[in-house]
Order: sequence, then structure tokens, then C-alpha cells
Amino acid sequence: MAVLKTVSNHRKIKMMAASCIVLIPQLQPRKAGVTAIQLHTEANPMNPVNAPAMVDRADTFTYVYLLQACIRKNDLAESKLLHAQITQRGFTVLTHLHNTLLNVYVRCGSLVDARRVFDQMPERDVCSWTVMIAGYARQRVAHEALGLFFLMRREGVQPNKFTFASVLPACADSADIKEGLDIHEEIRRSRLQSDVFVANALIDMYAKCGSIENARYLFDKMCERDVVSWTALIAGYAQNGQAEEAMELFKQMWLVGVKPNSKTYASVLPACADLEQGMEIHGEIIRSGFQSHVFVESALVDMYARCGSVEDARHLFARMRKRDTVSWAVMIAGVTRNGWDEEALKLFREMQLVGAKPNANIFQCILLACANLGALKQGMEIHEEINRSGFQFELSVGNSLLDMYTKCGKMDKAREVFDQMNLRDIISWMVMIAGYSHNGHAEEALKLFQQMQWADVKAIAKTFSGVLSACAKLAALDHGMEIHKEIISSGLQSDTFVESALIDMYINCGSIEEGRRLFDKMPLRDEVSWTVMIAGYAQNGSGEKTLKLFKDMQLAGVKPTTKIFASVLSACGNWAALEQGVEIHEQIIRTGFQLDVIVVTALLDMYAKCGSLDNARHLFDMMRHRDVVCWTAMIAGYAMHGYVSEAIKLFEKMKACGVKPNHITMVCVLSACCHAGLVYEGLQYFNCMRDYYHITPAMEHYSCVVDLISRAGKLDEAEGFINKMPIKPDASVWMCLLAGCRIHNNILLGESVAKHLFELDVRDAAPYVLLSNIYAMAGRWRDIEKVRKIMKERGVKKTPGCSWIEVNKQVHAFLLGER
Repeated sequence: MAVLKTVSNHRKIKMMAASCIVLIPQLQPRKAGVTAIQLHTEANPMNPVNAPAMVDRADTFTYVYLLQACIRKNDLAESKLLHAQITQRGFTVLTHLHNTLLNVYVRCGSLVDARRVFDQMPERDVCSWTVMIAGYARQRVAHEALGLFFLMRREGVQPNKFTFASVLPACADSADIKEGLDIHEEIRRSRLQSDVFVANALIDMYAKCGSIENARYLFDKMCERDVVSWTALIAGYAQNGQAEEAMELFKQMWLVGVKPNSKTYASVLPACADLEQGMEIHGEIIRSGFQSHVFVESALVDMYARCGSVEDARHLFARMRKRDTVSWAVMIAGVTRNGWDEEALKLFREMQLVGAKPNANIFQCILLACANLGALKQGMEIHEEINRSGFQFELSVGNSLLDMYTKCGKMDKAREVFDQMNLRDIISWMVMIAGYSHNGHAEEALKLFQQMQWADVKAIAKTFSGVLSACAKLAALDHGMEIHKEIISSGLQSDTFVESALIDMYINCGSIEEGRRLFDKMPLRDEVSWTVMIAGYAQNGSGEKTLKLFKDMQLAGVKPTTKIFASVLSACGNWAALEQGVEIHEQIIRTGFQLDVIVVTALLDMYAKCGSLDNARHLFDMMRHRDVVCWTAMIAGYAMHGYVSEAIKLFEKMKACGVKPNHITMVCVLSACCHAGLVYEGLQYFNCMRDYYHITPAMEHYSCVVDLISRAGKLDEAEGFINKMPIKPDASVWMCLLAGCRIHNNILLGESVAKHLFELDVRDAAPYVLLSNIYAMAGRWRDIEKVRKIMKERGVKKTPGCSWIEVNKQVHAFLLGER
């Protein structure tokens, strides 16, 4: 009787050994926290000896069983001890035992140990190759999985259905459709395409490689489909942005009587078009009993966040009993996507406190939050954590670091990261070029673009956009035209994004006609194209063309954006077109932009420039949140129209409200002091700029001070101030002194200053005119004739004066001498 029981137990062990074949479900542990030896004793109660003695007498099937127990416990250390005993006992020639060892190491996540066993095997069968390929594929080391598969074929080993199902995910992970097609052809030759297991893997591969048509074709051809088939295609549609198709397939699945599993629900949730649809599926999940699955809960958190219901996502996340790295990743990504950047930083700290380790996706999201907040200090701290975690060599993380540093204006740190990157893609170059351009280093942007070309990196649309922006800022028309040629040769000239950048470049380089020609040739114009062209006309003082183009845009059915309204209102202000400005104000109210800070500030500025200060002040007083731009626009309005005391009072009130002035605010205040003759007050404000407001005076501020002193008749003091300037004075500074010479009829100094100006810009008519006026006031008519003669010789022409008047919403301009 005892012998029969022993034989029965021995058969059990043999059966357990057979389960080492990859992809066959593992036995579930019956008790938590027991060792492999204890499990063996439980399986064989007839064995009266203690554990060590049992191990000494163990045969190969016993070791198989013990190793299986290690898989269930995920116990790598005990697996290595058993491996050492197997080697000592001379069982290293047995292929099935090696396969079990391979499976243990793969399942415990030690691919290095698995590969060492694999390389030392005297004989390998299809199971050996399959286990190793599956291990690499599972840990997303796609190139190793594919390399091993092709090595297997060269050695003449015929893959089985499990091998094909293991290698296809590696093709999907590397998005290598070519290798996938080759393997599919081999599957056809092996006549395994009709196998559900293999067909499901093929559908998944095609879907993840973006070939959803091939995935659907295979799905439709399947004679038999299981829940995995439906789930793979639903996931494919969702991942490829075809949400409607995913939802339709999900409904069909129900209709044919196939019940979704937890993975189906996790796959369909990203396809939810709105919150209502997502909540409906959430209800189904609860009824099906899958709500406690971690990956389903994570998918629900992601769905609520994507649908804008961050509070619901946060509530679900808080209720999760178990959170993995994916759960934290989707929650942090969700709040970042919805602009809750501070909440993202808070969640990141929470995650660290509970001991969860961030992955590459989490680092990407948290760096984006730092970039959006301009939180350089936190960004640098996270950079240190990335280095400690070993993610600094991940391409996606490196690009996120570049983005964070460039958006925080720290170009030296961005360049340091860029230079240390082992691998760079086009995104790396694009971010750096755009960063240099945005942060005022346009020349560096052009240099880096040239280096990119030397490195044989092919530019994409956004790269060209960044480098064209640099050309625009430098007014480098020649460079811009060269890049235009490259765009044509690369076939991107019809890209709307690139065309808009080209138009902007030509406009900012002074070639507005070429910009308009490109605009008129565009087959499709989006909001950006219209914005660039309208803003271009507004910046170049072409108010009439700005307003006409705005009307054309509306006739084309394009809705105005914040930037378009701001540009059109700027044109109305510069053109003094009050009636049209009021009409646009009414349109702003109808379209719901009346609470937008940028639009309201543009309205305020328009009313102020048109002399309607009451309307401007009314808007100002109605604003809930006023930034420095709003305060500056109102101060400028008062200063422009001679209400100096109101301008100064408002400036003092702005400071009392805790709003720090910027360099434009200081130009407005100094200009107000200048026109009112407030020399002492003006100099006080100028002297406070660096010490109290931390503003480095620019050329505009120096011009205002020279104008202030010169108008007061202190011409020698003004000249001394110019000579002591820390920066080289430009024509605007000398013009202020020359204007002072005209007011106070100082001929000698006026002649000296005029000579400076002639050297700076021979063709500018203004200094010739001012010098002629000085001579006229002194009655020196012969000198006036000399000045006119010099102007003629040098080809200098005086620009005629211009006035305009608005009648019935039409602005009419008149040049001097016209009737």
C-alpha cells in the first residue's frame, strides 16, 4: 500500500515537471510564506526524513517541483541555491531541468542568470529558445528577443506556436513592422495562422505597429475568436486614435455573447469619448466584479482625468487598496494634463513617501509640471533623483529634462544635458533649437541647426519652425531664404505649421509682401496662419490691411482667437479707429472672450490710445485680476494724453498692490515725467530701477532720461549723462539731445550732435530736419540750403507727415500736401 502511494506521489512530481513549459499556467501557492522544501514535504507526506536529507536524495523531478515553487514565491535567492545543488549533483546535462531553470530565472526577472544558463546548455530544444525569447520580450528587450529568434532559425530549430506568440510582442514593442511581416510569412508557411493563440499575437503586433487595417483583416478572417482576440483589436483601435471603432467593436463583442474580461475593460476605457460613456463602462465594471483589479482601477483613473473630471480621478485613486507604478503614473499624468501642475508635484512627493519608485513616464510628467510652473529649483532636484535612479540615459527622460531647462530659461544646464546624452533623436535637437530661439539666443539656434545637419539628422516640421523663429528674431532674411529652400527640398513646404513659420519669418525680416504671397498660396489656412498674417500687418503699422484681413477671416468661417483679437485691437489703437474698436468689443462679448486677461488688456490699450480714457479706466476697474501688463497699459494711456498726475498716482497704487513694474512700465513713467517736466521725480524713478525693482536700464530708459534733462534746458548735463552711459548710445538717445538743442536753440551743440547722427545712419531724414529747424530759428538760411544739398547728394528723403480720421467706421489717411 505504501509503495503504491509513493509511486502515486512520484507521478505527481513528474506531472509538475511537465508544467515548466513556457506559457502553461503555473500552479498557485496553497500557503503564503512557505519554502520550496516545505511545499515538497506537503506534496509528499509519506517522506519521513527531514528537508536536507530529502534534498540530498532528490532526483531531477523533485528539483523541477522545488524550482516551480520558487517561481510561485518569486524567490530568486532560493532558486540560485537549488541551481548550485543541481550543478553539484551533475544534473547539468538534462535539457528539461535546464528549461525549468531558465523559466525560474526569467519569471524572477533575472535575464542575466537566464542567459548564462542558456549559453551553457549542451543541448537546446524549442522550449529552451521559447523561454528565453519570451523573457526578453516580457522585459521589453526587443532587439535581444528578435536576435535570439533569428539565431534559433539559423541553427535549424523549428519554432512552435508558443515561440511565435513570444517573439511577436517584441516586434510590437520595437514597432518593427518589417520583421513582423517576415515572421507572419513564416507562420503562414508553418500553417499556424489559424491557431487562435498565434492569430491573437499577430493582431496585437499589427495594431501596436500602427497597421490597424492588417489587424482588422486578420480578425475578420478568424474562424474562431476568444476574448483575447476582441481585446487585442479593441486595444489597437484605442491606441491608434480610432475611439469610435473601438467602442463599436466593444458593443459587437457583447452582441455575439463574448463577455469582456478585466483587460478588455482596461483597453476600452481609453476610447471613451466623454465622461458619460466612461461612467457607463465604469458601471459595467462594477457589475462584472473587476473594479478591484489594479490595472482596471488605473484605467478608470486615467479615463476620468482625460475627461476632465480630475476630482473623480483623485477620489478613485485615494480609494485604491493597492497602487503600482502604473497607478501613480496615470494619476500624475492626469493632473499634469489638466494643468494641475502643483498637484502633480504633491503626488510625486506622496509617492516617494510610500516607497513607490518612479518610472520614466512619471519623471516625464513631473518634469513637464516643473516646466509649466517655471519651477527650476524643483526641476533640478528631480534631475538629481533621475541620476540616482539611473534614468538619465533614457531618451524620453533626457528630452523632458531639455524641455524643462529650456522653458525655465536655463540654457546652460539644457546644453549640459544635451551634450551628455548618449543618444539623441530629432526631438532632442528640436527642443534645443526652439529653446535657444525662445530665450534670446537666436544665433546659437542657427549654429545648432547647422550642427544637426552635419550630424545627418533629418529635420521635421517643428525643427524648421524653431530655426525660422530664430531667423525672424535676427531679421536674417538670407538665412531664412536658405532654410526655405531646404524646406522645399524636404517636401514640407505644404505643411501648415511650416508655412505659418515661413510667413512669420518673412514678415519679421521686413518682407511682408512675400509673407502675404505665401499666405495667399496656402490651400488650407488654420488659426495660426491667420494669426501670423494679421499680427504681421498690425506690427508693421498696416492698420487698414489688418482690419480688412480680419473681416476676410470671418467670411472664411474661421473663429477669432485671443491672439487675433489682441492683434486687431492693437491695429485699431494705432490707427485710432475707435468705432471699429467698439464694434470688435461687442463681438468679443458675444464670443465670450470678455473675461480673458489678454483680450481685456488689449481692449484697455485700444481705448486708451484712441483717447477714450473713461472706457479704458472702466475696464481696468472691472478687472478681477490685474497683472503688470494691465497696469502698464493704463499708465501708458494717461501718460500719452497728458494726464501725468493720474499716471503717477496709478503707478504708486500699483506698487502698493504688490505688483512689480517691468521695463515697459518704467518707460511709461519716465515718459510721463518727461512731458510734465518733472526732472527730479523722473531721475528718482530712474535711480530706483536697478536697486528697488531689479530692472537693468535699457536704451529706451536712457533715451527718456536724456529727453527729460534736455527739455529742462540742462543740455551740458544731458551730454555728460550720455558720455557716462554703460552701453553705447544709439540714434534715439542722440535724437533726444538734438531735440533739446532745437527747443533751447543751442546751435553749437546741435551741430556736434547732428554729426554723430549722420555717422550712425546716413539715410535717416530726422536729424537733417531737426538741424534745419535749429538753423531756421536762428535765421541761418544759407546753412539750411547746405543741409538740403547734403540730403540730396546722399539720397535722403523726408517722409511726409500723415493724419487720419475715422468716418462711418472707415479710416481715411491724408499725407502732407494732399487735398
